[in-house]
Amino acid sequence: MNKDSKVLALKYRPSSFDELIGQEVMVETIRNSIQSNKIPNAYLFTGIRGVGKTTTARIVAKALNCLNGVEKICRDKLCENCEAISNSNHIDVLEMDAASKTGVDDVRDLIEFSRYGPTSSKYKIFIIDEVHMLSKQAFNALLKTLEEPPEYLKFIFATTEIKKIPITVVSRCQRFDLSRIKSSQLFQFLKDISIKEKGSISEDALKLIVKISEGSVRDSLSLLDRALLSNIDNKELTLEKAQEIFGFFDKSKLIELFKFIFEGQEDKVLDLYRKIYDQGIDPKVFINDFLELLYYFKNINSLTVESTNFTLNDDEFNTIKDISENIENKTFLLFWQFTIKTLNELDIVSNQNIAVEMFLLRLIYLSDIKRVNHNEEKSRSNVSENVKLPDIENKDNSKNETINQIKNIYQSKEVIEPKKNLIDVEGINKIKIISFDDLIKTCNEKKEVKLKYELENNVNLVKFENLRIEISFNDRLDKNFIKDLTYKLNEWTGERWIITLSKVEGDISLKDKLKKEKSEKIEIIKKSKLFLDLKEKFPDIKLVDIKKITEEN
Repeated sequence: MNKDSKVLALKYRPSSFDELIGQEVMVETIRNSIQSNKIPNAYLFTGIRGVGKTTTARIVAKALNCLNGVEKICRDKLCENCEAISNSNHIDVLEMDAASKTGVDDVRDLIEFSRYGPTSSKYKIFIIDEVHMLSKQAFNALLKTLEEPPEYLKFIFATTEIKKIPITVVSRCQRFDLSRIKSSQLFQFLKDISIKEKGSISEDALKLIVKISEGSVRDSLSLLDRALLSNIDNKELTLEKAQEIFGFFDKSKLIELFKFIFEGQEDKVLDLYRKIYDQGIDPKVFINDFLELLYYFKNINSLTVESTNFTLNDDEFNTIKDISENIENKTFLLFWQFTIKTLNELDIVSNQNIAVEMFLLRLIYLSDIKRVNHNEEKSRSNVSENVKLPDIENKDNSKNETINQIKNIYQSKEVIEPKKNLIDVEGINKIKIISFDDLIKTCNEKKEVKLKYELENNVNLVKFENLRIEISFNDRLDKNFIKDLTYKLNEWTGERWIITLSKVEGDISLKDKLKKEKSEKIEIIKKSKLFLDLKEKFPDIKLVDIKKITEEN
């Protein structure tokens, strides 16, 4: 294949240790081991996709068999061995894909082939890619040869799933963990390649590629290839065009979304999210990006622009810093908890887009609750300061102080504590609901028959707390139940309530509970002496139902 017709990931694949980026410690170790002739029986390379595991395996094979030695390993003009290894047709270097050859028979063939020495080079080398795909029997068959191979035989393993490899195999190898490539190194690498390819692309667009690739060289080269092919008119590829190509929305929009949430502007929050969604962003991707930005809001004071992996530019970084100064840390932690819960909820709803919209509205209500609670605490402290307490004369000063403290507490309570079930808000009596039974009772009093029916028949309660209700998912539940109940609770109590769905199996519904209690009572009565006596006189008698006798009856 013509080198110019290759994709960038293959065209710029490293062919020597000098061309590898981001793995300096590993390169130095391997070089030293080869130069000092202390070569291990097997190498094991592990790391995420696209950091150079298979590439390093081939370079090691070249270094071991290059006719010029490891210090002068071929680069431009390849020797016979290096050229054959590069083309994957060297007779003494066998590369096997363990994903397609997983069985013990394949390993037995390999062991049988290893009995014969190298034909044209110093070492016979087996490169096994995706080695974690081998079966348990295949690994066991390999153990003995791996521990005591012939001097001419070397194994090189590559894997992304190190935990799936038996520890007995790992302990027989010299293990190298290939790290993610640093953002600054990867950015410079892509910049050099874009210049070589005569592609016009802005630095911001390159930084976006670095961000998306997550430290993978192959991913970044594939994205760069795609960007350059999409920009055939030779105009500079801007950040906006790159975001459109990769389906990646601007972080500044997400920062603006946070700002609207903290300001409580529902319409603007929904409008901005819908614009982001219309760009083709998957709801789960949106939530994950939301979590990432939430992390920056919480820890912005301990971060720098460089440490954000090019996720934020200078303006975005400063904007987050300004917004976070006015928000308490516990608010961010509460937002984080609700966002994680929403990720789980997305798996149990059919329309994920609507679930995300409701999630954003819940965050607005959360921030409102925080502000309301803060104002209440402030007003309470002002009331307690203005209360004048009469002096209590007592000879014992210590007792006097204690009595005054107790009196202060009780007098403050008398001033600020509302009536048991009613709260006065702006001259209107509001109901205080402190339990699930209170909620059903209130629905009955307010003639909300539909809500009462759903609560009694289709709601499985998981948790009932102050201003928060958690229920388990139920297919029979009306689709507008949460929306209607939230609205009514706000109307009745004057406060924002949060209702969440949970995967946890809650209590049985009230109707089922009453049925269970009634059936248990019927069974008790059936065993009573009265019923047994009746059964003897009337064998066909059956107890169908029981009713409580009231005074009126």
